[in-house]
Amino acid sequence: MIYHLFEHLKEFDIPGQGLFQYLSFRAIAAFTTALLISIFAGKKIIAWLQKKQIGETIRNLGLEGQMQKKGTPTMGGIIIFISVIIPVLCFADLTNIYTILLLVSTVWFFLIGFADDYIKVFKKNKEGMSEKGKLIAQGMMALAIGLAVCFSDQITVREDVQTSESIGISADSTGIAEVQMEKQDIIKSTKTTIPFVKSHEFDYKYLSPFKGTLGWYCKWAIYVLMIIIVITACSNGVNLTDGMDGLAAGTSAIVGVVLGIFAWLGGNIVNSDYLNIMYIPGSGELAVFMSALVGALIGFLWYNTYPAQVFMGDTGSLMLGGIIGVTAVLIRKELLIPILCGVFFAESVSVLMQRFYFKYTKKRYGEGRRIFKMAPLHHHYQKEGIPALIKSPAKALPEAKIVTRFWIVGMILAVITIALLKVR
Repeated sequence: MIYHLFEHLKEFDIPGQGLFQYLSFRAIAAFTTALLISIFAGKKIIAWLQKKQIGETIRNLGLEGQMQKKGTPTMGGIIIFISVIIPVLCFADLTNIYTILLLVSTVWFFLIGFADDYIKVFKKNKEGMSEKGKLIAQGMMALAIGLAVCFSDQITVREDVQTSESIGISADSTGIAEVQMEKQDIIKSTKTTIPFVKSHEFDYKYLSPFKGTLGWYCKWAIYVLMIIIVITACSNGVNLTDGMDGLAAGTSAIVGVVLGIFAWLGGNIVNSDYLNIMYIPGSGELAVFMSALVGALIGFLWYNTYPAQVFMGDTGSLMLGGIIGVTAVLIRKELLIPILCGVFFAESVSVLMQRFYFKYTKKRYGEGRRIFKMAPLHHHYQKEGIPALIKSPAKALPEAKIVTRFWIVGMILAVITIALLKVR
């Protein structure tokens, strides 16, 4: 809103209004605003949650310090939601298709998580929404995003772009260098970014068994299916990771930084040409959104680190995963998710492996056996005394140490993901 206000007041030449034309300034402003809102409004929201007795219901799983968390306010995702939405509305371009899609997605996934927590807290139903119900709701938004990517004329990529850096910089009479494009083909494309190959690109049409008109429809169907899988997987991956104080919020902040960098680079014609990555016009606005997200998460960690004063609940975790998944899809980096979001990926895989192996061994041997001492993966390091294929570590680790080590792993994966931009 502030951005659009200054755009309308250009003719009045208000001091400082030119700063809002710079993506970097708006990203910094969004980060700072989100951080301050999260810290100062967060304290009041936590007090309100305590007053309403919106506390976490804890099942005794025999984990150290677990029962001490009983009654800690949950649904803290409200803090993150408010802290993200307000700066985005103030500093982002609200006419940008990428901003619109991410705003709608954020609200949608927030409502799914809120409904789940509401059923748990107020309806006293520990199960919350059914898994099928959540998957359907997540899939609906993912399908909407996929269809928007397919049919919106505003979502394009540009191929064979060369800037003045490639052909020689020219300057106008004022001496200011102008970015010039020698060639640009604006296309609707099913291409995405993939590491370890020369062009850094992969086209989903390669997966289509057909050619011609049928092949054209098939490639877009495959692309939409992949979008649905990525978004739902990310949303549920963060949800599964949210089991320790600060784990999901800290890891999501690390991922948010990388996605923000990718959005800024991919939305800038000079940087994308220099790095030989896909140029996606308008996607740079997502850097403002991701800056707000990172600021909100850092502010939330002020209260969520061990020992937590508030939990984000499904209200926050499903929303965070949705934001990450949608952003990765919009900037064509969804195939980097298993690396960048390796912590979320490992948590999800650990649950799937544990369930499959337990059911398989129960059917074959009459007794269910475990791969991990407990799933999701972070609880494996917190548990001891349970027979499992993977016995290390022999003793349970303190929660704070597990969270810190997972953050370190997340940082390493983030650096690797950024480095892959130059690995061919």
